[in-house]
Amino acid sequence: MKPLFLNPPTFEDFDGGAGARYQASREVTSFWFPTWLTYPAGMIEGSRVVDAPVQRLDLDGCLKIALDFDLVVMYTSTPTLAIDVETARRIKAQKPATITVLTGPHVTVLPEESLRFAKGAVDIVCRGEFDYAVKEICEGRSWEEVDGIAFLKDGVFHQTKDRPPLTDLDSLPFSSQIYARDLPIEEYIIPHIKHPYVSIYTSRGCPARCTFCLWPQTYSGRIMRTRSPENVYEEVKWIKENLPQVKEISFDDDTFSADKKHAVAVSRLIKPLNVSWVINARANCDYETLKEMREAGLHHVIVGFESGDEQILKNIKKGVTKAQAIEFVKNCKKLGITIHGAFIMGLPGETHETIQKTIKYAIDLDLESIQVSLASPYPGTDFYALAKQEGWIASDTFLDADGHQQCVINYPGLSNKEIFAAVELFYKKFYFRPKYIARSIWKMIVDSKERKKLLKEGKQYLEYMQKRKQGQ
Repeated sequence: MKPLFLNPPTFEDFDGGAGARYQASREVTSFWFPTWLTYPAGMIEGSRVVDAPVQRLDLDGCLKIALDFDLVVMYTSTPTLAIDVETARRIKAQKPATITVLTGPHVTVLPEESLRFAKGAVDIVCRGEFDYAVKEICEGRSWEEVDGIAFLKDGVFHQTKDRPPLTDLDSLPFSSQIYARDLPIEEYIIPHIKHPYVSIYTSRGCPARCTFCLWPQTYSGRIMRTRSPENVYEEVKWIKENLPQVKEISFDDDTFSADKKHAVAVSRLIKPLNVSWVINARANCDYETLKEMREAGLHHVIVGFESGDEQILKNIKKGVTKAQAIEFVKNCKKLGITIHGAFIMGLPGETHETIQKTIKYAIDLDLESIQVSLASPYPGTDFYALAKQEGWIASDTFLDADGHQQCVINYPGLSNKEIFAAVELFYKKFYFRPKYIARSIWKMIVDSKERKKLLKEGKQYLEYMQKRKQGQ
């Protein structure tokens, strides 16, 4: 069978495909590559990857493309399940023989519930990593013999045995080659990463125990599996030689620095290629490892600080103390590595006081940029189980009508409306302070490209906040 791998249409500027760690329209236009879809696509002849939000395709445009394929695979999420099921329904309505498949954390955790919710619109759900499951389906293998899937047969739920996590990551194709084949690379943008960029994985899984984090608990697992440094080198070399427009490579692993030996080995191999790169790091990475990576081209790290309150960090099993994070930031600044910090409002233990403490913490760290998210208890996470047990979940609607994050958590003494409002307060206090404004003005004075970029992002941010308020 000939498969279409579809990141389906949802909302304008919605970043929620198979590469985004949380699904929402962002404050400033942001698009991660749908990396998970590219691996099976690279192994199956006649395949195609379509990223509807990035390629500005509406449902009718996607339906037209789907007519040429025998099977359509979509990566879905808790917030978008209903929309994605409707897309599957429309695909089958126009061509009933089309086999529709959903993948992603939500259907991994709730396979039977997802199939019954779809009421015939979805034929198969894949549980966990789906690279080889989809390949085997397309090769014509009986569904009962394909590990890691679930389906309904005459109304009866069938679930095949679990598929072990893939350990030979070197056997997978290069995702960058599928980007080049199918996707408009220049349309992908992350504000704090050089443009154009591409993102690739050098590993799967994360050993950290964070209670809120979606992928390790539901999808990729807590055992880190790595590509060989030589295999990573070959893909970076291919990107440099075949995508000359690319100015940055994002190693978008859950935590690139979790396996320090692997991080150093990759750094030493790619150093002669003279490429600029970015990683997701934990704020306990030591100075020597940072130095090795910096000398090999690392210039920017994305770090989840989450909260400025020590008890909240313990509650979520972050495994990194504030003291470690402060030392990490000092080391990065010493080495000339910029930091994009991620913070979350509404984690267990949040109060009016901890919100103020976290905002002050972020300001004191004086990072290059930040993102502030709302705590989202996705099914399958420890956070979800705790929130259900304690009765904290006030709503099952994670998004408003325009795709902006909604706060679904209500604590005694701190309402979901107050947590929601804390995000805007956080941004205002961080970005509208004299030191940050002066730094931004200087950038705009010395660099015309930076001036255009910052003015555009500022306009997008103000428009986003206005829409966000209206959607509350």
